[in-house]
Amino acid sequence: MNHPHPMREDDVTLFVNARQTVTCAGPARARRGAEMGDADVRSGVGVAVQGDRIVAVAADEALRRRFPNATEIDCGQGVLAPGFVDSHTHTVFGRARYEEHELRATGVPYLEIARRGGGIHASVRDLRARSDDDLFARAVPRLQALAAGGVTTVEIKSGYGLTVQDELRTLRVIARLASIGPLNVVATCLGAHEVPLEYRDRPDGRAAWLDCLSDELYPAVAVEQLARFADVFCEPGVFTVPETRRLLESARRHGMALKLHADELHDGGAAVLAADMGATSADHLAAISPEGVAALAASSTVATLLPATMLFLGTGRQAPARAMIESGCAIAVATDLNPGTSPLQSFPLVLTLAVSQLRLSAAEAWIAGTVNGAAALGLAGVTGQLREGFRADIAVHATDDFRALPYWFGERLCQVAWAGGRACHTSA
Repeated sequence: MNHPHPMREDDVTLFVNARQTVTCAGPARARRGAEMGDADVRSGVGVAVQGDRIVAVAADEALRRRFPNATEIDCGQGVLAPGFVDSHTHTVFGRARYEEHELRATGVPYLEIARRGGGIHASVRDLRARSDDDLFARAVPRLQALAAGGVTTVEIKSGYGLTVQDELRTLRVIARLASIGPLNVVATCLGAHEVPLEYRDRPDGRAAWLDCLSDELYPAVAVEQLARFADVFCEPGVFTVPETRRLLESARRHGMALKLHADELHDGGAAVLAADMGATSADHLAAISPEGVAALAASSTVATLLPATMLFLGTGRQAPARAMIESGCAIAVATDLNPGTSPLQSFPLVLTLAVSQLRLSAAEAWIAGTVNGAAALGLAGVTGQLREGFRADIAVHATDDFRALPYWFGERLCQVAWAGGRACHTSA
């Protein structure tokens, strides 16, 4: 990389003395097939940071020779790695939904709970009654908890407002969270999370809500530039494939890239639609069909799997990750942090589930949580790798082997995390 001005050595920070360095270095795109098995784990390698960028990745002594006046961060013979990219969360919400957890334990299915006014609708009622300041204050410690597990980039969806004004104010809360840093926050408009209950009582309610999303919400989001993505819950009983196509086409006209909640509980053809429309990601996919797998494998769409959700719902099944990788799909993993189906704030536990439930190798799980998570947000050229020119999103874990993170499930091993060259977590 060419530096147009001389680099000041006194404002460079070196991460050195790592037992292993998981660089995940390689192409600045989603990894597929056998590529997912190579996390490029090295020994004796450190990272130099200046400002918000990585300026060198090399042997420790080479870095010290190049930057003799640099500040050093001692990795303590731990694992030096890219920060995790949590590419699917619903972090802005009010109260927990403990009662639904018990209902599911008695055999009441998720969609039946929703039909009774629970599920998403319970969180909608709750969010509408809360102030922006309250929602913000509740979200901040959730982001801190994610950072404590090594997350440096997080996507946050709206979707618990389900009116134009409540969706917009949720997105404004997300923008406020992004503004305080240091985590890198990506906003997604999920106004199409459900049909609001008040619209269901109207003869024309469903069509009216689709019109409201297309003609009012998306234009308003575009005017304020509140979201990078639009997402639709495309699932039998929620939004159909034709409805989803219409909404996504409208969102695209208003400058948003596309995501889908796809084939989570039943195969409804959402994965095929995601591939056909060039969506950045299709998420969930526990009920994906062979046709859906083939479509994603032949597309640029990242398949974001959420194993904690299926575990928490007690479904006894997961997305067919091994078949998807072998077919050539690009797999990412994320927490799906939300109050009803995945109240999870530990990204390392997602790695555990990726190995034990999805049957990924440790290296594949790391790629799914870094490089491919970045690709699921359109950021594959920005973050997810320890590589010169990439954003300084870095974590240090107190273990001597990268495989320990999925192995010691529930352990808090992250000691230091930096997002964009700024500390977002220290264990001390």
